[in-house]
Amino acid sequence: MPYRSFFGFQREPFSSSLPLDSILKTESLDAVDKRVQYVIRLGAIGLVTGEVGSGKSTALRWSCGQLHSSKYKVLWVTATSGSILEIYRQLLAELDIKTSASSRAVLTRMIREQIVDIVVHKRQQVVLIVDEASLLRIEVFREIHTLTQFEGDSKPLLPIILSGQKSLAANLLHRNVAPLASRIVTRTHLKEVDRDEMEAYIVHHLSIAGINHNLYEDSAITAIHRSSGGLFRRANNLARGALVSAAAEKSQVVTAEHVRQADSELV
Repeated sequence: MPYRSFFGFQREPFSSSLPLDSILKTESLDAVDKRVQYVIRLGAIGLVTGEVGSGKSTALRWSCGQLHSSKYKVLWVTATSGSILEIYRQLLAELDIKTSASSRAVLTRMIREQIVDIVVHKRQQVVLIVDEASLLRIEVFREIHTLTQFEGDSKPLLPIILSGQKSLAANLLHRNVAPLASRIVTRTHLKEVDRDEMEAYIVHHLSIAGINHNLYEDSAITAIHRSSGGLFRRANNLARGALVSAAAEKSQVVTAEHVRQADSELV
């Protein structure tokens, strides 16, 4: 890309697919990690909520990355608005189980038996991450609870982290979801970052892309913060788009006007 050579970037800036060791360590990241560890110790359920682009998936990916693969088996599924069968199929794929069965009872038994085998014989702790969980239907929440029941619900073998938008917490207030909600031991909501945190985030991303000085004027950072609402995903798009605008004008610094130009092209 022309802007990469113009500014001298060594890699694509403001990427959402960073290696774990390149993710910016923040208080929010630490808060999510501590709660994930807490949920795992208890074999319970935890919630991580936040607006789209607030960094939920990144925080969970970082936290799961701290779990040693010899001791932990992380199952990661992405929720949809479909039936529980879609969740079961994703879980079966994560567990490397192939089957043509479509019975919910059969699939539940297969999943639970495999989890017990991993815990008892492989001596690994299984952790289930359900991303985009705010999309799940009420009846799916109700059925997920059955996956956590081992030996009459006496053994908490499957800790679960449910991640989604703020509506996730409201969905779990439904009376039909009470068995699942009763196992929730912690809730974390990722808030929008303030202006100083946004500047630190931008400078960090410049650094890991090979630029050791801030390319953005103060007014440009303020514009990114305001236009993004303090959310990282939109900030990434604004910051990158502003670089494109600045490079097109052969400007070595990014101004608020460049951010406004980038903002006009985003939905």
